[in-house]
Amino acid sequence: MAAEHACTIEVRVERIAQLFDTLDPVPFRERDLDKDAEEFIVGWARELPGGRPIAMRLHVPKAEAASEAAREVGHALTSYFRDRAAAVTNDLKELFRLGRYSLLIGLVVLAACITASRFAAGLVGTDGIGRFAEESLIIVGWVANWRPIEIFLYDWYPLVRRRALYRRLSSADVQLAPY
Repeated sequence: MAAEHACTIEVRVERIAQLFDTLDPVPFRERDLDKDAEEFIVGWARELPGGRPIAMRLHVPKAEAASEAAREVGHALTSYFRDRAAAVTNDLKELFRLGRYSLLIGLVVLAACITASRFAAGLVGTDGIGRFAEESLIIVGWVANWRPIEIFLYDWYPLVRRRALYRRLSSADVQLAPY
């Protein structure tokens, strides 16, 4: 990736460790990002053009740039955002699984409601109260399909976009800029 064509996210910290969750007990390379740092980086990345690679320039004091953490920060950021993309992929799989089960239930309810509406129309007739019961049951059947339709039409897209953003961030070129 050519750095001159990349969109750059500028981050200034006094210590590299400020970027990461200090309560996370795992080794530095595998730590979660600090929530504020993640929101800052992801928020900035959302505003960047989608077709270009991302670079992150970390402004740190010269002494900090020579530390062990500075040598590993690129790998740590790459791993973190790769893991976030994998987590969103799992969320997407779970959403589609839920959508399939919801659709199955919704279709069964719709079939039952249509059958019941036909029975009600035959029992009471198609005038007045019979027509009301028939239409009400059909509406209930379609409402039972509201959630699966919402999942398959709308809910999946924000997850796909977030996953794509995390993937872009996981491949970002991380540069140190000592001051």
